[in-house]
Amino acid sequence: MSDNFPASGRVIKAPETFLSKEGIRTVFAEGKRGRRDFIRSAFAAAVAGAAAPAAMAQSNPVPAEGGDPKILELPAHSTGLGQGVATDGYGKPSKYEANVQRRQSPGLTQTTQSSVSFAPLQSLFGIVTPSGLHFERHHQGWWDIDPSKHRLMVNGSDPKLLKTPMVFTMDELMRLPMVSRFHFIECGANTGMEWGNVAVPTVQYSHGMISCSEFTGVPLRVVLDLCGVDYRRARYVLGEGADGSSMTRTIPMEMVESGEVLLAYGQNGEMLRPENGYPLRLVVPGVQGVSWVKYLRRIEVGDKPWATKDEAVHYIDLMPDGKHRQYSSIQECKSVVTTPSGGQVLLDKGFYNISGLAWSGRGKVTKVDISVDGGRNWRPARLETPVLSKCLTRFNLDWVWDGKPALVQSRATDETGYVQPTFRQLRAVRGTRSIYHNNAIQTWLVQDSGEVKNVQLS
Repeated sequence: MSDNFPASGRVIKAPETFLSKEGIRTVFAEGKRGRRDFIRSAFAAAVAGAAAPAAMAQSNPVPAEGGDPKILELPAHSTGLGQGVATDGYGKPSKYEANVQRRQSPGLTQTTQSSVSFAPLQSLFGIVTPSGLHFERHHQGWWDIDPSKHRLMVNGSDPKLLKTPMVFTMDELMRLPMVSRFHFIECGANTGMEWGNVAVPTVQYSHGMISCSEFTGVPLRVVLDLCGVDYRRARYVLGEGADGSSMTRTIPMEMVESGEVLLAYGQNGEMLRPENGYPLRLVVPGVQGVSWVKYLRRIEVGDKPWATKDEAVHYIDLMPDGKHRQYSSIQECKSVVTTPSGGQVLLDKGFYNISGLAWSGRGKVTKVDISVDGGRNWRPARLETPVLSKCLTRFNLDWVWDGKPALVQSRATDETGYVQPTFRQLRAVRGTRSIYHNNAIQTWLVQDSGEVKNVQLS
């Protein structure tokens, strides 16, 4: 490394990356004692035993004299014969990455069938989420449905709204013209636990209800055209899932007419995973994940919203005046720094790459600014290509840490000119009793010890 380039620092990963099975059991046991403080107490107990060996393993000190034996002594993989091809018919990650998992938040829900698993944002690169790490949100558990027996029905709330109600098999849908597009999907409740105050310690739990994939399918507009929909009168679409919760959501017809809404059967180059809606789901770019109905079995066209339970009672915004705001489904511009982030430890002064993700449900991200002093000063980050509409965008910024406390933030701007708000700005409009659509600027406190914590600025 050049003498003019500052020495690179080292990072202990967030606890989710190295927490043992015993530690996870401790978290779950402690989690039963409460909801909002479950992580604070449980992680303190579980991580205490796990952090020390992890720190020793990652620091990997090099002897002052005699050279590094990891270079001087040839390992077995340099002198022996490795495993043969197709040892595993379907490839899997290295055993050394076994702890990089999506995880349930202990104590958050009473059952795993109606719950959430969070994607390990702190361990991911680029913008695409591996299918096996994609976050989950189920309302009555997931199913592995036989595609040969699955059907999609298209009908109208009024027979006059379409000429021909139809039923499609998966084979029939997959013969239609297909498209593939990259999009993020974010649960409307992502970061929802942080509305009142800091509730969780790491980015996996604060922002992990988001993922990004390449989805493949047929535009819904193609199928509606086959059915002869009267677009002048039919201004809304209802999507209905085949799981026991009968998830139903209203989608404005203008989204369908744009060609963006897909009947998707493919994800990241293969068929959807069962926990992601196999064999068929809706893809509604920019809209909260609940509208991306999984196990899609029915499409109904109508002339007004349906006000189903999951849009009239749930997934609504409680405003300061006590009123509920409905159909606010667009995910506004948002970003988060994933390194350094909560639970990580910076072991040295020196150079670090600040990295994170930005997204907007209204189009492309055009700018991300980074602050290391709590928002007093900002520097523009590098947006890594590709920068796509309604898709995650990776950003990076060079940073030399001087060992002093730092307040690390990111602030995203999208192509409409919308700027990600601070918590103070968001609460001035929305109050503190909401659950959904929290897109406030996230702050990570890097302490002089190098430990990184989740904080909120007043």
